[in-house]
Amino acid sequence: MILAAAAYPLSNLVDFAEYANKLTIWVEDAVALGAQLLVFPEYGSMELASLAPRAVSEDLEAALHEVARHGPAVDALLCQLAARHNIYILGASAPYFGNQRPTNRATFYGPQGIIGHQDKQMMTRFERETWDVVAGNPLQLFDTPLGKIGVLICYDSEFPLLARSLIEAGAQIILVPSCTDTLAGYTRVKVGAMARALEGQCVVVHAPTVGLCDFCPAVDENVGAAAIYGPPDKGFPETGILAETALNQPGWAIAEIELSAVETVRATGSVFNHQHWPEQADRAAQTVAIVKQL
Repeated sequence: MILAAAAYPLSNLVDFAEYANKLTIWVEDAVALGAQLLVFPEYGSMELASLAPRAVSEDLEAALHEVARHGPAVDALLCQLAARHNIYILGASAPYFGNQRPTNRATFYGPQGIIGHQDKQMMTRFERETWDVVAGNPLQLFDTPLGKIGVLICYDSEFPLLARSLIEAGAQIILVPSCTDTLAGYTRVKVGAMARALEGQCVVVHAPTVGLCDFCPAVDENVGAAAIYGPPDKGFPETGILAETALNQPGWAIAEIELSAVETVRATGSVFNHQHWPEQADRAAQTVAIVKQL
């Protein structure tokens, strides 16, 4: 199959029709390259805040509500695009008000409609301390004709036990939409995504926001490069990088994979990270404290 990860810039939009046209062009460009699974970034939907007056888009709380209210229209658009092109799309995550405080939710679309949702599990300091965005529903595993797919939203990818729970449930591909405002933040997610591909001997698809945004302070600076990673082992590149865009340049990272390569490397690779993971618990339990004698 062919996977596509978006390095996606946020636009100051005139109306929803402009947003629909933008997404349509992005999807059509990926489809023209043969993509069957497309991944958009974390908080990529915050560009919808620009549809409100500046007093709204520049207010952290008001922007959350403005973006959330467009959810049904976004769902209809992406369902239509997925059906038209017979593809699977992880839409850009958005605030979702299921309760008093919003979760950071990514929606997964297929040719038949909405497959499901994935809420972010681990909130960053900004989300916790400033924005009051909260953790949502548990991790989901999506069993699709393309394979078994899990989603770790940005900071979630930096926590190995979350990924491991998806791997143990059967995940072969993990999608990592992200939004980071510094090179350090992007690097943390990149390193996390590559580490999860190594540990789980799976494919990880990393899609970030890129560029400046002058109308919404929550996403005003965006640093990243889109990439698709695998384990640096049998059947995959020695670097573990199947595809990668240039830093901060909008566009698609495209890679073709054989899903059987995941099962092959897990069964016959140079190392067996996937199989040997449970041994850690026993070894860790035997850790001996070293006491320095004075």
